[in-house]
Formats: sequence, structure tokens, C-alpha cells
Amino acid sequence: MADLLVKLYDLKPRPISLPDGVVVRRAFAAEKLLVEQWVAKHFGIRWASECEIAFMRQPVSCFIATNGFEVLGFATYDATARGFFGPTGVMENARHKGVGRALLFATLADMSSQGHAYAIIGATTSLDFYRKEVGAVEIAGSTPGFYDGMLKPRGP
Repeated sequence: MADLLVKLYDLKPRPISLPDGVVVRRAFAAEKLLVEQWVAKHFGIRWASECEIAFMRQPVSCFIATNGFEVLGFATYDATARGFFGPTGVMENARHKGVGRALLFATLADMSSQGHAYAIIGATTSLDFYRKEVGAVEIAGSTPGFYDGMLKPRGP
């Protein structure tokens, strides 16, 4: 798993087709507990902890994809560390429908509007996706990188 670098100042907006009823938007502060619980249930407590940090930012640095009142996915930035994109996740039944791509572009566009020139995508296994979508390049020597030594949950 390597870290990737994205030049936000070169990022070109692209039209993204989403299924009917799917909306990507910044999460509301009042949705903090609901979104964190959803992330913990579907992606684990470490990502939920990082999501909590995104809700502490002003503006909130968590974006969600919804269909009505159903959460389909989320993306954060400045949660793991300043300048980092992620964590991000999409429900399995919503993948390959543009939801992850829409979350990625909404989040990176917001990072750019907040003054970031670059985004770091940390410890990803989705190298080809990020290279294709946003021209991400691998940061040499970034494995194990920033996450080395981070506590991991124990249990069955």
C-alpha cells in the first residue's frame, strides 16, 4: 500500500453520471453521530475515528452520498493528517455506479477551494483507480509511511 500525490491545481472537473436519486453533498454537523455509526458498522472503528475528526473541521470535511435517507458512501479529508484525502468508502451495492468517483471529485474540489495545492491519498491499494481518475502518482518510499505503528483494533 503506497501513498499517492494529486496535483489539485491541475484537476479538471468532469461530468459524473449518478443513478437517479443519488446525491453527493457535504455532511451536516447534525449528522455526525449517524454518519460515524454508519462508517463504524460498514468500514470499522478506525475509519469512524477519522470521520469524527472530519466533522470537527470548519467547514466539515466529510462528504456523503445518499439516496433518500440511505447513506451509500462517504469521503473525508484533513482527518488522518492535514492534506490527506480519505478515508473513503462506498457500499458494495453502490460501487461501479459513479458514487465513489463523485465523492472523490467533490472532496478534492473542496480541498482545492480550502487552499490545498496537493492532496495525499494515504496507504491505498486502489492505485489504478486514482491514477486514472485524478492523475495520482506514487510517492517514493511511502510504504509503510505515515500509518506505520498506528494502533489496530484487537478481537475476534
